[in-house]
Amino acid sequence: MIAILETADPVRLHFLKTMLEEAGLRVFLFETATPWPGAFPARLMVPEDEADLARRLIAQAEA
Repeated sequence: MIAILETADPVRLHFLKTMLEEAGLRVFLFETATPWPGAFPARLMVPEDEADLARRLIAQAEA
């Protein structure tokens, strides 16, 4: 597993997770269980063999 994004923005995090899942990637979120969403950064993780594609999809979505 490799972290491709770290953010404290829960809306961005869940949008990108959903987008990557719809593209068929296996996506995992770490450090999301906090009492105050957005107070601490969370990591969006994918298997290493899917990292390049995930980064390209994120770049396209945020362009």
